[in-house]
Amino acid sequence: MQTETSGAWYRRLHNQVLLAMVLGAAVGLAGGPAAADKVGWLGTVFVQLLKMVIVPLVFFSVATGVASVGTGRDLGRLGLKTLAYYVTTSLAAIFVGQLLVNAIRPGVGASFEGLASKTVPQVAQPAGAGQFALDLLLRFIPKNPIEAFAGGEMLGIIGFAIFVGVAISHSPIQVRDRAKTAFDAAFEVMMTLTGFAIKVLPLGVFGLIAVAATSADAATVRALVKYVVTIALGLAIHAGVTLPLLLIVLGRVSPRAHARAMRDALLTAFSTSSSAATMPVTLDGVERRAGVSKRVANFVIPVGATVNMDGTALYECVGVIFIAQALGFDLSAAQQATIVVTALAASIGAAGIPSAGLVMIFIVLEAVGLAGEAATVIVGVMLAIDRPLDMMRTAVNIWSDSCGAVIVARSEGEELPALARPRPAVR
Repeated sequence: MQTETSGAWYRRLHNQVLLAMVLGAAVGLAGGPAAADKVGWLGTVFVQLLKMVIVPLVFFSVATGVASVGTGRDLGRLGLKTLAYYVTTSLAAIFVGQLLVNAIRPGVGASFEGLASKTVPQVAQPAGAGQFALDLLLRFIPKNPIEAFAGGEMLGIIGFAIFVGVAISHSPIQVRDRAKTAFDAAFEVMMTLTGFAIKVLPLGVFGLIAVAATSADAATVRALVKYVVTIALGLAIHAGVTLPLLLIVLGRVSPRAHARAMRDALLTAFSTSSSAATMPVTLDGVERRAGVSKRVANFVIPVGATVNMDGTALYECVGVIFIAQALGFDLSAAQQATIVVTALAASIGAAGIPSAGLVMIFIVLEAVGLAGEAATVIVGVMLAIDRPLDMMRTAVNIWSDSCGAVIVARSEGEELPALARPRPAVR
């Protein structure tokens, strides 16, 4: 998408969102419910726009991501190592978020405007531990893909997209090239459409904040603060503990030296909230400053910008459990396992543009049966405070991509002297 190549657009969006939050709060507090009702439709329309793009965006994103990995024969060790790293780090991020949100319980005691008049769904209850794995597998294999698309059955859509991506990568070369070109083009179109929706984010935030400000009590504010702290703490642990340990143990390099090499990319990711827009800066840091070969960097980084979203995966898990807590549901271990698996799949389908993670949260909500009106009200409030969280999780996404490139390069025998760990002084 052309506008994604410039950080200026994202900085303007950031400033517009902050202004919308201030104006929305002012309208809600000064004008009360009467004034909020007149502008609240802006938030409703924006959330509806996000829901509109979910199904095609996820399908084409996952399918193109899987197809880009290619066949084991073509990529050999490089592809397998890259995928293993991405799945491992995303799951690690999800487990950190799951542990924190269950320990801190930020949604307990929260009260959101309008929930009493909304339809509170019944959370999906797995039949039992023995049946859970089979049920989950069957949900990933839709009996009728068209029916899954029409009904918004996201697990089935993701599963079908994975199968399509694998089939593309194993097709004859002429068919594979034509199919990849078509799917890449469709994915770009969906990213452009999603970008159009994100452009009206300030208007959506204005309407959502105006409504929320009319009823925000101390309990709700306290819950939102705890929610932000939970996600920020989880991202800090993953970026500052988990990934550096992997760099030391698997990459045998200095995390501090690598952080210096990736400084510009991390700052760009934080300011733009876009993995796609940051990709040129990420490649420059990984190749020129960290010393990773072009062969490794040109594969690991573009694929990572599509399928490796550690910060987004953590956010999806924490966000859905927070919503369940706010609605008064105590999720079982099996239900939380469903959230973990779906958050991993949803993070793969997240586009590298601002607030894409919040678009994907509806997928995880649907997987446990929480995608009702009540949950949408809470998502709207979460949307209004999402910008700083989006900046943080995008930086974590880029940091994980770069760490993956270094670890894969080291496993391929590359030396990377720029990242060498300092040797202890000999006395």
